[in-house]
Amino acid sequence: MIDISVKNIVKSFEIGNNLLDGVSFDINAGERVGIMGRNGCGKTTLFRILTGEIAPDEGTIMIAPGKKLGLISQIPHYPDGYTVEDVLGTAFTHLMRMKEKMTALETQMSHSTPTRQVLEEYDRLSAQFLSGGGYQTDVETDKVCGGLGIPAAMRKREFDRLSGGEKTRVNLARLLLENTDILLLDEPTNHLDLRSVEWLEEYILKFKGTVLTISHDRFFLDRVVGRVIELAAGKAEFYSGNYSFYLEEKQTRFNLQLKQYEQEQAKLKQLGYTLERMKGWGINNRTLYRRAMSIQHRMDRIAKTERPKTEKSMRARFGEKDFYGDEMFTIKNLSKSFGSRLLFSDVELEVKGGERIALLGDNGTGKTTFLRIVLGEEYCDTGRIRFGPTVRHGYLPQIIHFEHPERSLYDTMLYEKNYSPQVARDRLGAFLFSGEDVFKTVGTLSGGEQSRLRLCMLMDDKINLLVLDEPTNHLDISSREWIECAIDEYEGTLLFVSHDRYFVDKFATRVWELEDGKIRDFKCNYAKYRSIKAHEEMNRQAAPAPKPEKKEKPRANDRNLDRKVRQVEREIDAMEKKMAEIDAQIEENASDYQALARLMEEKQELEMALMEKMELWESLSEQLGS
Repeated sequence: MIDISVKNIVKSFEIGNNLLDGVSFDINAGERVGIMGRNGCGKTTLFRILTGEIAPDEGTIMIAPGKKLGLISQIPHYPDGYTVEDVLGTAFTHLMRMKEKMTALETQMSHSTPTRQVLEEYDRLSAQFLSGGGYQTDVETDKVCGGLGIPAAMRKREFDRLSGGEKTRVNLARLLLENTDILLLDEPTNHLDLRSVEWLEEYILKFKGTVLTISHDRFFLDRVVGRVIELAAGKAEFYSGNYSFYLEEKQTRFNLQLKQYEQEQAKLKQLGYTLERMKGWGINNRTLYRRAMSIQHRMDRIAKTERPKTEKSMRARFGEKDFYGDEMFTIKNLSKSFGSRLLFSDVELEVKGGERIALLGDNGTGKTTFLRIVLGEEYCDTGRIRFGPTVRHGYLPQIIHFEHPERSLYDTMLYEKNYSPQVARDRLGAFLFSGEDVFKTVGTLSGGEQSRLRLCMLMDDKINLLVLDEPTNHLDISSREWIECAIDEYEGTLLFVSHDRYFVDKFATRVWELEDGKIRDFKCNYAKYRSIKAHEEMNRQAAPAPKPEKKEKPRANDRNLDRKVRQVEREIDAMEKKMAEIDAQIEENASDYQALARLMEEKQELEMALMEKMELWESLSEQLGS
């Protein structure tokens, strides 16, 4: 069954420049599909068209009837004073309306003898409320909030006072609680820590509905998606596998197209040479002239394969300063707290030249604060940090700030880096800022473009300690691969915070885990660190349970009461099964008035008898407990 059908979608925001140019695809029910492409290729625009937020210029969108579609992208606006709990509660709006109607009917039935119509309406609402999970909303909310790292204290805070990352997490939790049939996820792992990302992966893998996701998280795509749709030059290319399959298949297709192009060009060149000779010889010879025309027609019939294009990449590397000595920096007895909230204490660490250290931990544990203390941008409460004599650092923060956002990119390079006009142009061009782009004001750049500009300024400095805080945030996959190449060539010391597991796995030779106010030092790579943590978790779960306390042997009277309680429980089970059978018969005979009246009367009698049995069970249980 097809959940989403897209036919010949065209969308442009500039005359003569189609962002989407005849995109067509079908998504089957239960598929998990990754939407790939460079920033600006139209991925988010496609999602906005699917949700009906904007209309295509041409083409049609079909969503399967009865399927509910939800998008996590833009953070919606909520009324003033809405707490996180209120926002999460909006996921159950339809259930709360049912509950209000049921309460009103209960009040009506308590004041007067209910009519058959009232009873039928109440039964219908009760069944819908139960099947919709009305009695499990608190449990589901706690489970999702626990998985996404939304603690009880945050749930009491006003939504408008949360940070951008916290709002994203809450909005994602709301979408997951809505029990949506089709999930559209636009960069769902942004602002999530590693624990939350792994929980989200498990949730999606167990999710029975359809998932379309835009993501630059390569680990996430490898685990979650089973098919890839790539948008490039307004068209869609299809790959029937995860991200790793997509990479291999894309390279294979590129090589095949290039080979076919080269073969065609060689053939055309050979025929062209023969054609020119025939034309020369055939000036006064009709036979040779006809042969020349035949060759011309043959050349025209050869299918012209377009030369495959390689994407333009950035060209730069970090400037490096020589480092003399073994000790990069040493941390002694470091601690930091904000008011009564302790971030970390008693930190003792030593870093040597050339190490590549990943600082990991949940959101809010103080990773960025720790980096700022190391760099001298934040004061610690106790302790000290001693650097080697020749250490010079460079820092790429998580939130990029420019002192003069009103300046153009070109002027920023001239004034802040003191470059000549030609060098400024060359440096910006190496980072894919060319043409009129260099005259954009810094304040109008996207988050990814600002990161790229800051890197452009940073990489020319002579440094031997590179500190990065979420360096791959806001970057598309090709840009992430470029910065990875630049870091791969960098031979100095690297200290970084990242939730991009692909990035961490590629570079970390040592892991610092910030948890419960302590920094635990793992002198190994990320794969070994994951293995250690998994082993520890397995041992924790396998810990023997405490032995139950011995209970006193029941007296004879207690045994008699216990037998009576069990007998009543069996009778209650039998009556509940009978009730379920009657409910099934009521559904089957919905159009037979006489049978329906008889069944409703039988059900009412059974409900009265069941209530009496429940009261008896409670009375016996109390006697047994006393």
